[in-house]
Amino acid sequence: MSVRILALVGSLRAGSHNRQLAEAAVKHAPSGVEIELYEGLADIPFYNEDIDTEEALPATAARLRGAAGRADGFLLFSPEYNGTIPAVLKNAIDWLSRPYGAGSFTGKPVAVVGTAFGQYGGVWAQDEARKAVGIAGATVLEDAKLSIPDSVVRFAETHPADDAEVVTGLTAVIEQLTAGTGAAAA
Repeated sequence: MSVRILALVGSLRAGSHNRQLAEAAVKHAPSGVEIELYEGLADIPFYNEDIDTEEALPATAARLRGAAGRADGFLLFSPEYNGTIPAVLKNAIDWLSRPYGAGSFTGKPVAVVGTAFGQYGGVWAQDEARKAVGIAGATVLEDAKLSIPDSVVRFAETHPADDAEVVTGLTAVIEQLTAGTGAAAA
């Protein structure tokens, strides 16, 4: 049985380096680990408790919750927007945090990684994402980190999947996340 990891990317840009980092995770996932790169975060309305009802639940939010419900763990990719977490990623966390106390993150391991143009690789945003998913009930893997600085320069001509140092770091995070699920990859 394989371990299912749901990857959520906090950037909507097609050429995003964080999206490329997520693609690298999919490509280099170890045997027995399936990483699903979730598509469609841009289509989910901002969280509003008034529409989080059986009658009004947006289909896009239901689809996200369905994918999250099938996941054994989560790998979040966060750029840094104005020193903090991107709204699209925070919105996904908000939808997956409900119903309170029994949301999709509850009891599941989450690792947060990312890359940003600045010299610290987006650590502020990644720390904020860890905080949010922890409050949402996830088991945050505080030691499973990868923050890659200077993304615009580093990935100008090289896809993260072809950067040996990045692949090594990403693989280590995926292995920690897999171990955190309590399931052994076959």
